[in-house]
Amino acid sequence: MRNKDAATRHHRLIYLLNVAQRRLQRWMAAQPESEVTPAQAGLLFILGRQDGVLMGEAGAALDMGPAGISGLVDRTAAARLIERRADCEDGRAWRVWLTPKGRTVLAQAKTSAAEINAALTDGFTSAEIDIVAHWLSSIQDKFPRDPSRDPARDPEE
Repeated sequence: MRNKDAATRHHRLIYLLNVAQRRLQRWMAAQPESEVTPAQAGLLFILGRQDGVLMGEAGAALDMGPAGISGLVDRTAAARLIERRADCEDGRAWRVWLTPKGRTVLAQAKTSAAEINAALTDGFTSAEIDIVAHWLSSIQDKFPRDPSRDPARDPEE
């Protein structure tokens, strides 16, 4: 169902979404207690759920291409938060593992994320946050990373 109400056409959603994302990223990066960038925290969260993921899997989860995840892994490994190991079944593939320091920083990042999420949701009902979360999630389906894989463009899928 599409909302074509005149009022929704004037919310400047693209602008508001971009400004919100930039402002939140800058605020998070400027926090003195933060040992990691938001992107590094994202990688740590992935490894906290499943340590030893393939770099490509981590990149896909973070919506990053091969060059982006490679650079992120390099920077995060240089900070001694993760280590990269060759996959035992495919020597061309690399898996990424948390270090003890990475586990400590992950715990700090979880606490920080909980505080930020609390600030983001302050003043809104659970139902309102559910709608916002649904809307933000729908963007990933409406605008896939690889436009050639968009089911709306290919009627046979």
